Amino acid sequence: SYGKMWGMPGAAVRSIRPYQSSEQYLYAMKEDLAEWLKELYNLDIEVGTFVEVLETGAVLCSHANNITHVAGEFARACPGMARHLRLPTTGVACNLAAQPGTFQARDNVSNFIQWCRKEMDVKDVLMFETEDLVLRKNEKNFVLCLLELARRAARFGMRAPTLVQMEEEIEEELRQELDLPPTDTPLPRPPKKPRDLHNLDQMVQHLVSRCTCPVQFPMIKISEGKYRVGDSDTLIFVRILREHIMVRVGGGWDTLEHYLDKHDPCRCTS
Repeated sequence: SYGKMWGMPGAAVRSIRPYQSSEQYLYAMKEDLAEWLKELYNLDIEVGTFVEVLETGAVLCSHANNITHVAGEFARACPGMARHLRLPTTGVACNLAAQPGTFQARDNVSNFIQWCRKEMDVKDVLMFETEDLVLRKNEKNFVLCLLELARRAARFGMRAPTLVQMEEEIEEELRQELDLPPTDTPLPRPPKKPRDLHNLDQMVQHLVSRCTCPVQFPMIKISEGKYRVGDSDTLIFVRILREHIMVRVGGGWDTLEHYLDKHDPCRCTS
């Protein structure tokens, strides 16, 4: 991880939206995952119905089986590369007719969780519990698990959500700067849509300008989508995701607003 070189601490608060900004980055991630699942499986899903559509576990188990199928095709097509990856080999039993909140729904979700651990090697810190989804106890853990699953499946050719694609682009940029070889033979990917960084700097400066410190909290553009923040040498990557300005933080993402609320002295105290 380049985390040490690019010290990226995590981030909490005000937003133009009607929810707290500590929930803002969760909203942005759910929106991205919903759009991705909608395109992938032609599902009727959006950010507002995200948990509702997934809480019976039926879509999750079908997703797991599809990932396993894609992995099998990848192993046949690229045996050399497949040897170096942890690929799922068995799918998951699924009750497609399960109703929300029932034992069948719990079974589905529990089977999906076991599959993530055993077949995809998702670490405990990125896992969720059955109750987190079925009883909506912890949406964040559930969302982070789905994103991690998408990262792992992207390694063997599964289409990835926009956030994961952005992560890959940033990793690639870092590797080029550090003159490191590519991680592995990159898979043929659909052509990248150029990222709209044109309005990004204006949006960044607008958020930074809300600072009320005697000396404005600095956020200096180093190159497109890359900034030096505060008095340190911390460099952060910033991207636009729909109407959100996202910051790459450690192994995850935050909204810029949330990040500034954590790091800009005048916002930390308010």
